[in-house]
Amino acid sequence: MKGYKGYDKNLQCRNFQYGVGQEYKEETAKACEAGFHFCENPLDVFSYYPPASSRYTEVEGSGDVDRDGQDSKIACTHIRIGAEIGLNGLLSAGVKFILDKVEWSTKKESNTGYKSAATNTGDQSAATNTGYESAATNTGDQSAATNTGDQSAATNTGYKSAATNTGYKSAATNTGYKSAASVEGKQSIACGLGIENKAKGALGCWLVLAEWFDAGNEWQLKAVKSVLVDGETIQADTWYRLVKGEFVEAGDD
Repeated sequence: MKGYKGYDKNLQCRNFQYGVGQEYKEETAKACEAGFHFCENPLDVFSYYPPASSRYTEVEGSGDVDRDGQDSKIACTHIRIGAEIGLNGLLSAGVKFILDKVEWSTKKESNTGYKSAATNTGDQSAATNTGYESAATNTGDQSAATNTGDQSAATNTGYKSAATNTGYKSAATNTGYKSAASVEGKQSIACGLGIENKAKGALGCWLVLAEWFDAGNEWQLKAVKSVLVDGETIQADTWYRLVKGEFVEAGDD
């Protein structure tokens, strides 16, 4: 089965050294006690290895397996370490994981159902969803994708748009120019990867921002950084942008 695994900066987990492309075996698998561990839901990996100093890979697990029961964590007796995907890869995989669970045939533009979808492509429009494990997706300029479901995704690509999420372990992702991503749920991620994006989150959430520069005939990516909203260096419910590699307050502009 396919999954995702986190490590420290040395590609170690619980003092065990892993290597990309390598396979490992153990005799027994018991969640949190024995075997090799990984998560089926990419966003669950953040509970064990937060973004600031961690590395992430795809994995394939097989053999005997044992589930944690609290989230999607699995212990197995045989694991193969796949490609290193980094923070952006894990975030993208997390959004895809949630979107793949949605019954798109029953989608509506405003939805409150469990595992449902609100999808919108019109300019200045809104996709709103309150369902658990659901997705609000919008590509229109100056639009809003809003979600309150746990472990769900609000995704927006439109210019000056907003992706907002209040669910636990959820992700608000925005790639549109001068757009905003905000989260309120515990252990959630506000991700702004577009030009001049901004992000904010509640205490304990993570912000992920990209910095771009004008290379004359095109915009080029300069840096992508993440930071924990700790209430000291990074304040809760405060907009931030990434400027010269540092998180700076952006205001409500």
